[in-house]
Amino acid sequence: MQAYLDNAATTPLDKEVLEAMLPYMTEHFGNPSSIHGFGRKTRSAIEQARKTVANYLHVSPSEIFFTSGGTEANNMAIQCSIFDLGITHAITSPIEHHAVVHTLEAMEKRGLIKLSFVKLLADGHIDLAHLEELLTANERSFISLMHANNEIGNLLNLKAVSELAEKHKAIFHTDTVQTIGHYGFNLQETKVHFLNSAAHKFHGPKGVGFLYVNSDVSITPLIHGGSQERNMRGGTENLYGIVGLAKALEICMREMQEHIDYVQGIKTYMIEKLEANIPDVQFNGDAKGKSLYTVLNVSFPPTSKAEMLLFSLDIAGVAASGGSACSSGTEIGSHVLRGINANPDRPSVRFSFSKFTTKAEIDYAVAQLMKIYELELVA
Repeated sequence: MQAYLDNAATTPLDKEVLEAMLPYMTEHFGNPSSIHGFGRKTRSAIEQARKTVANYLHVSPSEIFFTSGGTEANNMAIQCSIFDLGITHAITSPIEHHAVVHTLEAMEKRGLIKLSFVKLLADGHIDLAHLEELLTANERSFISLMHANNEIGNLLNLKAVSELAEKHKAIFHTDTVQTIGHYGFNLQETKVHFLNSAAHKFHGPKGVGFLYVNSDVSITPLIHGGSQERNMRGGTENLYGIVGLAKALEICMREMQEHIDYVQGIKTYMIEKLEANIPDVQFNGDAKGKSLYTVLNVSFPPTSKAEMLLFSLDIAGVAASGGSACSSGTEIGSHVLRGINANPDRPSVRFSFSKFTTKAEIDYAVAQLMKIYELELVA
C-alpha cells in the first residue's frame, strides 16, 4: 500500500479539471492575443476564468492577474511595491515562505529597504502587538504575512492585520497559496492590497496561479515583453492552465464545506491515532487551535533513526515532508521550525491532507511509524 500525505506540497489533479483542460490542449489552441476566431475563443475562456476568480474573492475581474504560480506572484507584489510605491520599510515574519523572505532580503541587500521581522508568540502565531510597534516606529511600511503557514499550518487573523495596515497606511500583502480554495474570502470586508495563489494547491494544474492587486494601488509590470494581462505581465498566457485553475476553484466553491468537514475529520483522526500509539508525541504550531485543517506538523520523540525518518517512510510508501530545526550536512533544516524554537533533537514530519485522503492511508502511515519506533499498534 501507499499513502500520499504531502498535499501541502501539491495536490492530485481533479478529473473534472483535466476534462475542462483537454479541449484547450487540442481543439481550442488559438493564441489568446490573436484577433481571429481561434484567438477570440481562447481569450473568452481566459476572461471567464478571471471572472470565476474575481467572484470567489468578491473583487473586480480587472484586479486579477494570472501568473506562473505563487512564487512569481509573491515577487511581483513585493518588488513592484518597493519599486513603484515608495516603500522603504518592510515587515515580515521569520517563518514566511522563502519566496517572500528571500525576495525581501534581496531588496534589503540592495539597500532598497529596511527589513523588520515581527516576533512570534509561543505557539507560533504572529505577535500583533509587536507588529503595531513596528508600524508605529517606521514610516509607511509594506507588510507581507502568509494566511496559513505552509509547514505548521498556523492561521493568521487577516482582518486584524488588515485593520492595522489601514490604521498605519501600510501596504498589506498576504500569501494565500495554502488557503485559496480551502476557505471563503470576501475582500470587500477584509482589505488587502495583494493576495496570491497557485492552482496545484487545490487540485488544479501546476505552473499557473494568480495575483490580486487592489485597484487602490498602481504598479508597473515585473515581467515585460508583451501586452498580455492588460499590459501587466508579458508572455503568452498558460491557456489550459488558467482554464484548469478556474475549474478547480469552481469545484472548491461548490463543495467547500463538505471538504472542510471531511479533511478536518482526517486530521483529527490522525492526531488521535498518533497520541494513542506514540508516547510523547507532540505537534508543532497551534495544531488543535487556529490552524489550517489540511496540515499537521508532528514532533516525534528523539531517536537514533531521526535523520532517516522521512527516508524510511518513503521506502514504506508514505509520502510526507519535514525535517529538523537544526543544520547538518546537506540538510539545512527548516527555518520555520527554527523560527518557533522547535527542539532540534526531535524529528518533525509534516503530514498534509486533501479530499482524496483516506483513513486507510492514515492507518497505514501510523503503522509504518510504529515499525520505525519498534512499537506495537494499540489503537
